[in-house]
Amino acid sequence: MRQALNSKSRLTFLKQASCVAVIALSASTSFALPSDRNQQLSLVADRATYNDKSGVTTYTGNVVIEQGTMKLQADSLVANLNSRKEIQTITAKGRPAKFQQQMDANKGLARGEAQNIVYNADTGIITLTGNAYLYQDGSSIRGNSLKYSMNKGDVEAQGSSSNRVQIIIPPSSSKSFPGARD
Repeated sequence: MRQALNSKSRLTFLKQASCVAVIALSASTSFALPSDRNQQLSLVADRATYNDKSGVTTYTGNVVIEQGTMKLQADSLVANLNSRKEIQTITAKGRPAKFQQQMDANKGLARGEAQNIVYNADTGIITLTGNAYLYQDGSSIRGNSLKYSMNKGDVEAQGSSSNRVQIIIPPSSSKSFPGARD
């Protein structure tokens, strides 16, 4: 009887943990390649726990989540659910936590990293803190913290006295500039 209960509890946990992972990634892939959402999801960690009362799922130890072109690597990942069992926030921590994803078929991989990456499902804002860095197609932005709005597509960067905001924009290869004699 005890084995059957443990088996049932494990199955329930696995279903809930898988659901959290799928919801988390579907939220992060809303501006990615459409084909990413149709790819299999792989979540690997040394340990996973779920608390039904608090609605908190925790993955620790070399956490790697992959789905299509999306990849997230962190030391730990915590997903908080609201009362309706929907993702409220996802927090990835690492030294650094890293992610990459192809946002557009015509552009290269977008990559980012920070000590902490927090996704707020209510606002659609991803906040990177602690030596935050975003890069795509030669352009990059670095600062102490970066906020990216998935709804508006804008970025807000903040520096500190020792870590000022740095933005790098490559020259446009399609523009031609007139010479001195033109």
